[in-house]
Amino acid sequence: MKRNKVALSGVALLGLGGILLAGCASGDGGNGDGGSGAAGDAVITTNGTEPQNPLIPTNTNEVGGGKILDSIFSGLISYNANGEVENEVAESITVDSPTQLTVKIKEGLTFTDGEEVTADNFIKAWNYGAALDNQQLSSYFFEDIEGFSWDENVEELSGLQQVDDYTFTITLNKPATDFAQRLGYSAFYPLPDVAFEDMEAFGESPIGNGPYKLASEDAWVHDEGISLVVNEDYEGPREPQNDGLEIRFYASQDAAYADLLSGELDVLDQIPEAALETYQDELGENWVNQPAAIFQSFTIPEYLPHFAGEEGQLRRQAISMAINREEITDVIFQGTRTPASDFTSPVIDGWSEELEGSEVLDYDPETAQELWAQADAISPWEGSFQIAYNSDGGHQGWVDAVANSIAGTLGIDASGAPYPDFAGLREEVTNRTITTAFRTGWQADYPGLYNFLGPLYATNAGSNDGDYSNPEFDELLSQGISSTDPDAANELFQQAQEILLQDLPATPLWYSNVTGGWADTVDNVEFGWNSVPLHYNITKG
Repeated sequence: MKRNKVALSGVALLGLGGILLAGCASGDGGNGDGGSGAAGDAVITTNGTEPQNPLIPTNTNEVGGGKILDSIFSGLISYNANGEVENEVAESITVDSPTQLTVKIKEGLTFTDGEEVTADNFIKAWNYGAALDNQQLSSYFFEDIEGFSWDENVEELSGLQQVDDYTFTITLNKPATDFAQRLGYSAFYPLPDVAFEDMEAFGESPIGNGPYKLASEDAWVHDEGISLVVNEDYEGPREPQNDGLEIRFYASQDAAYADLLSGELDVLDQIPEAALETYQDELGENWVNQPAAIFQSFTIPEYLPHFAGEEGQLRRQAISMAINREEITDVIFQGTRTPASDFTSPVIDGWSEELEGSEVLDYDPETAQELWAQADAISPWEGSFQIAYNSDGGHQGWVDAVANSIAGTLGIDASGAPYPDFAGLREEVTNRTITTAFRTGWQADYPGLYNFLGPLYATNAGSNDGDYSNPEFDELLSQGISSTDPDAANELFQQAQEILLQDLPATPLWYSNVTGGWADTVDNVEFGWNSVPLHYNITKG
């Protein structure tokens, strides 16, 4: 079998011009029934959540929609279970210089409507995602490409140039050491021509080029689930070993776990809090508890009363030091979380637990009370402190515990503010209409430190839900992503985090393990570096 190459210049990978060999282009064959494109008997049932938006790659930045997009689309590269890069649509990606890449894609690949995948499908999709008038949540992923602007609408990025049907070049406006490594994220997926006829309608019934496709035009039943079948024309490293996926949207993790125990659900990617003491006994050998690239926090917007300027900084620090993270992770999560000491993840190269200022994440009631009193001297506290969360995600236990820790330490009223579902919470966060603190976190798009920092805290970044802006932080981030030395880049990212530890644009809580399970109905279940099951590898028992 042919082995493909991809040349990468990036953090934790290889230096400029280095060659990384990807795995074999395809597996040893999938389930024969899947070749028809219709669902057979070996359909895998798994849990999910209702996507926030129509399924458009550049406008999806949450886990519910991302799980679906990653199944029905293929990017230039993908990531295996360990976070290593494998070519998918790309024949090769060559880093010609720190600001110039050449991409050659494989010939003969198609979308599920029969259209051939060409360089133009990537260029048009990226231009759409980058244009400000389109208001795409992931537009910031294109800001390093020449021609991108935050000040005016740009319909075509000058840094994207088609060489021929299967080749295009990417010119960056500054060095970005991990740019090639980012290209497996969903924002960089291609789109077929039909998408541009009516993008919103396309998002309701998308046509992709991935290992799966929608079972029918109305396969997405809102607030219930979505049905996917095998794409018989897919050629790549993620060849399905089953007949399809049925992703069910649950109102609570407890309900999903009950279905798992009864055999009504095959795979669950998050054990609910109520079962953390019992799941290992109840599932026998069918469970996993392993580190993943997931960071959990909550965000307090600066526009809330008492949380701007010096007063806001003092209150954020006080609240952080009022939280007993050790006790909460032990009691609520039964050791399936680790108290955070930074804003990234221990599974990412360059992580450090020795950042200056990280003591603000330690439980220190006395200092917390002193800081709160200093803030009161600026403006006396009024009202209550609330943390919003979605009830369908199993968050009530830890939110209540955090609120109780804050209330007991600072002597204020603190509580959780539940929303029925994730989509409803995200709508208020995105529209900046939420009037409380709210749970946040990050499941990495690709395995690099920058991915935990740039998208969440850089000025104007698409997932910067608290509208944080600090020029000194932005400059360090820019220097880090422009460095061609991975170690030097990571050191700059660590310095940038030390600014975050002072400002606390979000309050770090803990790193998550992926704690999931599966029924006896399936085999070959493996969870990847980002906590998502490799659904395509799962077989029906």
